Amino acid sequence: MSGEDTEMTQNPHDADIHQPFHTDPTTDLSTHVPLTKPQLPGIAVPLAAAVAWGLSGLISLFLEWPVAGWVVLGWVFFVVGMPAWAQAVEGRRKAVDRLVTALVWTTFAVAMMPLVAVIWTVVSRGAGALSVEFFTASQQGVLGEGGGIYHAIMGTLIITLIASLISIPIGIMAAVYLVEYGKGNRLARVLTFLVDVMTGIPSIVAGLFALALFTLLLGPLPRIAIGGSIALSVLMIPIVVRSTEEMLKLVPEELREGAYALGVPKWRTITKVVLPTALGGIITGATLAVARVAGETAPLLLIAGTLRGTNFNPFDGAMQTLPVLIFSEATRGGLATYVPFQIERAWGAALVLIIIVMLLNLLARVVGSFFSPKTGR
Repeated sequence: MSGEDTEMTQNPHDADIHQPFHTDPTTDLSTHVPLTKPQLPGIAVPLAAAVAWGLSGLISLFLEWPVAGWVVLGWVFFVVGMPAWAQAVEGRRKAVDRLVTALVWTTFAVAMMPLVAVIWTVVSRGAGALSVEFFTASQQGVLGEGGGIYHAIMGTLIITLIASLISIPIGIMAAVYLVEYGKGNRLARVLTFLVDVMTGIPSIVAGLFALALFTLLLGPLPRIAIGGSIALSVLMIPIVVRSTEEMLKLVPEELREGAYALGVPKWRTITKVVLPTALGGIITGATLAVARVAGETAPLLLIAGTLRGTNFNPFDGAMQTLPVLIFSEATRGGLATYVPFQIERAWGAALVLIIIVMLLNLLARVVGSFFSPKTGR
């Protein structure tokens, strides 16, 4: 056997490597491997929704269901029908994706329903009470209809402002100690435990604390606005501590190390590097804490009392606030007594309180965005 034959025997597959690749001209690869998968048309979602609620409307008319039944049944038809249509056209994977998307939107709608219902109820019932007199007059000397809530608005702003001046500096300094100085020591652990306890304290307990404190100073059952501010500050401090602590933890450690490497002392690093970096989040947390306590009723009802006139001195006598005014107007004469102008006044005050809280939340977002660190070059 020659050497060439031996080589061919040892490598039987080498000949196949050099063979040209021939394709069958009658074979159309596009018929076996489609380049695009079938998809539902762009109007599939609104079309499916129209069919679902149309079918639901026919059934509701036949069975004489209310509007709520029509909406719920139509949504059920849509949640079931849209994935089924996608299963038939696009396959199982897209059908599951559309089903999960529909369920997520369902949970979002269910979560939003109470908020929308509350806002709609307060706006529809309280808008009729709003007027120039409603914002500029008090209830001093008013026995029936008329008057306004100017005294309650000013009382809410004064008491909340004083509470903010007390709680925000204390909360920020406590958070700075926990993050920058008290890592792992016993005092920091005790302080963290107390903050956790104060976070869940009922608001009426804070009111009882302020009432007991000023009873020792002024005698039994005192009615003083500064006591309401102290009660609110007890509720605000843990919120400010927690929000500030989380913002300080987000400051990169490299910024601190860079300042220390330059010989900057720790206190100056905190005031010039750490706090300015976290300022946006700190302001946002503090503003949200103010919005949180602005609607508290129980502590103010216990210590700040009620007043039909305007009082600008928090150290002298009672001071009216919006939450207490709402409670007073809605329950005056007993819960079984319905006085239309008092109920309308209560709804109007509730609408004003919601507007104030919403403005505070909006202010928190704007201020937080303005003071947040800029990452662009």
